[in-house]
Amino acid sequence: MPDAEVAEVFAAQWPRVVATLRADLGDLDLAEDAAQHAFAAASERWPDEGPPDVPGAWLITVARRWAIDQARRDIRWAQREDDVRTALELPQRERGAIADDLLAMIFGCCHRALDESARVALTLRYAVGLPTAAIARSFLVPEATMAKRLVRAKKKIAATNIPFQVPDRPHLAGSLHEVLRIVYVIFTQGHAAPTGELIRGDLCDEARWLAGCLCELLPDEPETWGLAALLAFTDARRPARLDADGEVVLLSEQDRSLWDADAIADGRRLLRRALSHRRIGPYQLQAAIAGAHDDAPTFDETDWATIRRLYAVLAKLEPSPVIRLNEAVAASLAEGGEAGLALLEPLAEPLDGYHYFHLARGDMLAQTGDRDAARRAFDRALDSCDSDAERRAIRRVAAERLGVQR
Repeated sequence: MPDAEVAEVFAAQWPRVVATLRADLGDLDLAEDAAQHAFAAASERWPDEGPPDVPGAWLITVARRWAIDQARRDIRWAQREDDVRTALELPQRERGAIADDLLAMIFGCCHRALDESARVALTLRYAVGLPTAAIARSFLVPEATMAKRLVRAKKKIAATNIPFQVPDRPHLAGSLHEVLRIVYVIFTQGHAAPTGELIRGDLCDEARWLAGCLCELLPDEPETWGLAALLAFTDARRPARLDADGEVVLLSEQDRSLWDADAIADGRRLLRRALSHRRIGPYQLQAAIAGAHDDAPTFDETDWATIRRLYAVLAKLEPSPVIRLNEAVAASLAEGGEAGLALLEPLAEPLDGYHYFHLARGDMLAQTGDRDAARRAFDRALDSCDSDAERRAIRRVAAERLGVQR
């Protein structure tokens, strides 16, 4: 079995194996150690012997045996050997399916008692299975630092007795909202990584995988389908977001023939499923907006009036200056720069440090013919932006709108 295929099986099985072992053992550290032992054994045997018929079951069996041996040999675990044995010999039917364990793992990692960075890191490590080094790269810290953060987070889980279980129905909505938000944070990190990389495809892929798992595990929750649709529509544009030189390509300038047609079709399917529940939520509205962009044959033929209405509804559900900014942009494109500026004015204070606000304002002012004010707004956008690549994009837009040589 080629190493690449072994790695592919590992990536697919890691979250499920760790989730199952954590549910078995009630200990995240021991579950991770046991899983690592099983994967190490597999990496030695599978390339020569070939994989077993059911790789996941093989890995869990090996890990369980290791956990029992560990309990027997290590004096620290000696007093727990009976407990470990008892737990591991429980019939599978008494614990539920593996999918339930994975869902419990996701809810545990995203628990609101943890700070956001810990939730993202834990989810990437244990629910997704991303290596610690890759997670460290997302946070711009050395691998050793991230390893320590994960250890601290696990200690907090143990100290505060954070449950690894799916909340009951009365508490599900609030907890699910936090889970979906963390998945969205992971995705947005993939599209605007703080590392300076403009696209981290691995993070985008993992976020979409997590969203798909949540749809499978919670099929009656429309916002899970809405989030999955939003990620599919947005990620469909990934191939066109950067040019051959790695520069940012704005939506208005992207080659739409490069957009991923399969992802767009998937987004439509997921959104239809979400809307079939007739319980509209923020992710469904954002998905509808993203879908409207993806359905437009050109930027100029985009249905800006519909997009503006969708943003207006979204702003009522989630009052946010950024959502209002997006509504203002849609209004300027549907009705002209004056209409956009009227909506933008109340946002000047809360979004003063946000470069997209000043970029949008410069664009609208240029539409109205106020070149001097537009130039000042573009300069503010440059001053507020930390990314060199995005600053170059802002200069391109400013030069085009103001009709000057770059």
